[in-house]
Amino acid sequence: MILLAPGIRYYPDYFDQAAQAALVEDIRAVVAQAPLYVPAMPKTGKEMSVRMTNCGALGWVTDKERGYRYQPVHPITGEPWPPIPERLQQLWHHISEFPMPPEACLVNFYSDTAKMGQHQDRDEQNLKAPVVSVSLGDACQFRFGGTKRTDKTQSLRLSSGDVIVLGGEGRLAYHGVDRIYPGTSMLLKGTGRINLTLRRVTAS
Repeated sequence: MILLAPGIRYYPDYFDQAAQAALVEDIRAVVAQAPLYVPAMPKTGKEMSVRMTNCGALGWVTDKERGYRYQPVHPITGEPWPPIPERLQQLWHHISEFPMPPEACLVNFYSDTAKMGQHQDRDEQNLKAPVVSVSLGDACQFRFGGTKRTDKTQSLRLSSGDVIVLGGEGRLAYHGVDRIYPGTSMLLKGTGRINLTLRRVTAS
């Protein structure tokens, strides 16, 4: 484990190749029940460059009309989200340092040109619980800073199998993805990156 900043822990190569492949199969099963879709920004309705879905009791969604929120059903199918795979539950248990289980796992799929602007994960009622993030597939340039948008940022290349934890003082750190490095992993059938973020949403 490498401490990148107060509360921000980095676990390079946490998952070996076999575990990564197993996780990909877990996510394929999730997507078969809860298809990837393109989310839209609040107010403007501008489509995000990632496709996304969720698993768990709650899922993070966004659209023009109602904005950022968690809800128990897929916004397109209206069906409940599938459960969080056991491998991800075990990951949370081992490294979250938090007593309650995750309630949501956001699945983001990045194409070769997709990005994610600097943002805070603050739509949860429970900000004492960390956000645990898993990278699968092509490498990306991950950028993170402090709790103010104007704080100085650092960049880190995340590879397949890497895990990041945002907790404690780093729970509300601004972070994002500046670019994808296509063809840097053979894990997926094509190019692209999958990012999984485990969250505890409710306060109880």
